[in-house]
Amino acid sequence: MLLAIDVGNSNTVIGLYDGNKLLHDWRIRTDVDHTIDEYAMLILNLLRTANIRLESVRAVNGIIISCVAPPVLNILEPLCEKYFKMKPLIVGPGIKTGMPIYYDNPREVGADRIVNAVAAREKYKDDLIIVDFGTATTFDYVTRNGDYMGGCIAPGIVISSEALFEKASKLPRVEFSKPKTIIAKDTVSSMQAGIMYGYAGLVDGIVERIMKEAQSNPTVIATGGLARIVAPETKSIDIVDDMLTLEGLRIIYLRNT
Repeated sequence: MLLAIDVGNSNTVIGLYDGNKLLHDWRIRTDVDHTIDEYAMLILNLLRTANIRLESVRAVNGIIISCVAPPVLNILEPLCEKYFKMKPLIVGPGIKTGMPIYYDNPREVGADRIVNAVAAREKYKDDLIIVDFGTATTFDYVTRNGDYMGGCIAPGIVISSEALFEKASKLPRVEFSKPKTIIAKDTVSSMQAGIMYGYAGLVDGIVERIMKEAQSNPTVIATGGLARIVAPETKSIDIVDDMLTLEGLRIIYLRNT
C-alpha cells in the first residue's frame, strides 16, 4: 500500500492507497512543533482506524510526500525511516512528473501546485485551470498538451478574514460560511457576505483574465479544503475534486518507481 502525504502550511492531508484505489483519507493540522515521535503516533493511530495495526505497518510499502513547510519535512523524513523502515519519495527538483514546466525557475513552483497539475492533466485531458483553496489560493494553467504554463497566487480565504479581524479593532473573528443575503443586517453577516462574495468575484475575475491571456476556454477544477463552499458561488468553476492532490501524489509515485 502507498501512503501519500500532502503537507500544507495550515493542514496536512494523508491518503492510503491500495493500487489505484483510495482506501482512506485524513486531514490534520500542520504543526511544526511536533516531534518525530508525536507525528508518528498521530499517523499510526490514523492507520489503526483503517485496521492497519502497528505490527502490520510493513503493509505500507511506499510513501510519497509533497511539502510546502520545510520544518515538517525535516520531521517526516526521519519518521519514515524510523517507523516504516523506508526512505520516502519527496516531490521536488529532479523528480519525474511527466509534465514540462514553463516557469522562469521551475524550482520556485510549489510542490502542491505541480502535483495538482499532474493529477488534473491525467484525469481531465483538457486545457485546464486548477484553483486550490489552501492557506494561499493558487491558480495554475495547464494546456491540452500537458504543459504547465504558470499561474498566480492570492491570499487565502482564512488569511484574508483573519487580517480583517486583526487589523480592524471593532470587527469580530467570524466563521467562514455562506450568508443569507448580500445586503446583510448585522456585522457578522456583513463580514461573511464580503468574504464569501468578494472571494467568489476574485476567483471569477482571475479565471477570466487567464482565459483571455491564454486565448482558450479551459475546464476549471477546484480543490482544497474550502472549495466546496466557494465553488457554488462562482460562475467559473466547473468541477470540484477534493482528492486531486492525493491522486497527483499517487501518479507521481508510479512514475518514479
